Amino acid sequence: MDGRERQVCSRCSFVFYQNSKPCSSVLLVDSGKLLLVKRNIEPYHGWWDIPGGFLEAGEHPEAGAVREMVEETGLHVNPVRLLGIYMDQYGADGDHTLNFCYLAELVGGDPAPASDALELRWFDLDDLPEAVAFAWSADALQQLQSLDW
Repeated sequence: MDGRERQVCSRCSFVFYQNSKPCSSVLLVDSGKLLLVKRNIEPYHGWWDIPGGFLEAGEHPEAGAVREMVEETGLHVNPVRLLGIYMDQYGADGDHTLNFCYLAELVGGDPAPASDALELRWFDLDDLPEAVAFAWSADALQQLQSLDW
């Protein structure tokens, strides 16, 4: 079917479409520093990552980005711009993902690692960690660094 192999039920002909799972993330830059979280779960346990995660059913990507930021960092943000949409895979054998990444401004809250985060850290934009979880995150960080601040 359309050049792709698909799983099809031999009894009822139901076609299983392996769709990408939507995710949202936030790049929060304040005073020239970017907030990243150290992951507390696999894949990439202990690696630096952009705060974010999977969307709930029917949740708008912007709302998901705000929710994930509160869940992981305790911070409230206002998304101001969609930086990009990135394709990836959740771990070596995981689901394919469709990642919405927003630039946001800080609104309030008390920063503290929670949910999937071990640690929060502010990094200078010109001194970001070399190894970050997920290929799409590295692409987004590279794009962030190319912006004219």
